[in-house]
Amino acid sequence: MAKEFAIGIYLFCFKALFSIFKLFPLTDKTTFVTSFGDNCQYIAEEMDKQDISVQKVFLMKSSNHIQVKDDGKTIVLPFETKNIIAMIRSIYHLATSKWIIIDNYFGFLSTVTFKKTVTCVQVWHAAGAIKQFGSKDPSIQSRSAGARKRFLEVYQKFDYVTTGSEKMAEIFQESFQLPNSHILRTGIPRTDFFFNDESKKTSRRALLAMFPELEYKKIILYAPTFRNDGLNTGEIALDLELIYKELQSENYALLLKLHPAVKAEHDLQHKFPGFVYPVNSDFHVNQLLISTDLLITDYSSIPFEFSYLEKPMIFFAYDLAKYEKERGFWEDYSSSMPGPVVSTNEELIEKIRNADYSIEKIEPFKQKWNQYSTGNSSEKLVDFLFHNSK
Repeated sequence: MAKEFAIGIYLFCFKALFSIFKLFPLTDKTTFVTSFGDNCQYIAEEMDKQDISVQKVFLMKSSNHIQVKDDGKTIVLPFETKNIIAMIRSIYHLATSKWIIIDNYFGFLSTVTFKKTVTCVQVWHAAGAIKQFGSKDPSIQSRSAGARKRFLEVYQKFDYVTTGSEKMAEIFQESFQLPNSHILRTGIPRTDFFFNDESKKTSRRALLAMFPELEYKKIILYAPTFRNDGLNTGEIALDLELIYKELQSENYALLLKLHPAVKAEHDLQHKFPGFVYPVNSDFHVNQLLISTDLLITDYSSIPFEFSYLEKPMIFFAYDLAKYEKERGFWEDYSSSMPGPVVSTNEELIEKIRNADYSIEKIEPFKQKWNQYSTGNSSEKLVDFLFHNSK
């Protein structure tokens, strides 16, 4: 009740300010509202490449992992913080921009009405979906009727949602309760990375510059999905002591990429020297994938992009029954993943040692989820937005 009251006050203030600023004329301006940043960054870079003469504004959540320079031509503001001045400026830009590009759920959309000539595009942060979200998320049943109404009002503000596949197009239509006409089959902007040889080489060089000893090691990347109960503890499901004991003499190295929301610190590099390398804030995950020989994950969206590299994956789903009950899956998890599903550390080590990876599943998985993401997704989206009338 207290949370809903606080949200109501915030949205009331947001709406009041937006209504005032909406009286100002629209300008040739694109405002990016971003929690993750990578898709928005690729779009902005493509706009520069095409010399699109539109001012760019980045409203950045603290979870963002991109660097954007505030140079006048591009304006950068913190978003949804306690900075009142930044909030007022953010609302002004949202009310006076011709293009709004977002990469997550943002509650403010429920309380604003853009002018008819404004285009709002959702460039969702995941290339595919394992767990359910939006109106299909099982957890929304425990929310108030007002909250559920607010969710739908947010989804209705999306003029378009970008997708990389027909499968994801179907999921977006169900999750956001949108018609097919709102789906843009341009592909996912950040997947352009996997078609750029120079970017891939640069990423490899950056990792080796920080950890030169990795050059001749077999690199395992552990990148689990976010869990609310691990937010403060930073608990790691892997039995690192056991895995270190079993694998450290076999020329393996383990990169540990926890979800950005997990704030706990771990002195693991010193505890497991030459084997464990925490890489939480140093690299975007796509940069790490280039050097990864084996991915270990669970319900994350990382496999959709790792499948481009056609390298093996293992799914460490130690809490599968609990997670499925709480979050729900779009498909049967065990049969749809492009690799073996294990529930214990012992099974995990066995699969690594026996190289039992179900490689034959990766190619159809890649085609299923990435059919429209073919290396020019940013270009296709920018062309649509700035070379076509709404």
